[in-house]
Amino acid sequence: MVRGVFIALGFICVGLGTAGVVLPLLPTTPFILLAAFFFARSSPRFDAWLLRHRWFGSLVRDWRAGRGLSVRAKVISLVAIAITFTITIVFAIHTTWLRVLLVVIAFSVSTFLLRLPTKGRRPLEVG
Repeated sequence: MVRGVFIALGFICVGLGTAGVVLPLLPTTPFILLAAFFFARSSPRFDAWLLRHRWFGSLVRDWRAGRGLSVRAKVISLVAIAITFTITIVFAIHTTWLRVLLVVIAFSVSTFLLRLPTKGRRPLEVG
């Protein structure tokens, strides 16, 4: 039963991640990585499918190998967040509390992206 729930959650996350490619309020990366988590624990077939996926496969492979996200992916994501949230807040939303909520969401998603490991950079060594 848990296997079926994990498979369903994996596909829901893939759907949300795919929608996040075009919707500014929905981040792609966390949903795809969560889908990879669910598929790895429930279905070797769907896990392999996600690893071979044309758009998301390299993201999952890099994440699992500890390489993180490329600088390019981070920059594109941050610029897209800045542009879409700014346009939405300035032109589409007129309620103060909703504007504040969108600023908090944009800041939170941006902070999450910045804290992810960057592909090609070595972590700081202490000591």
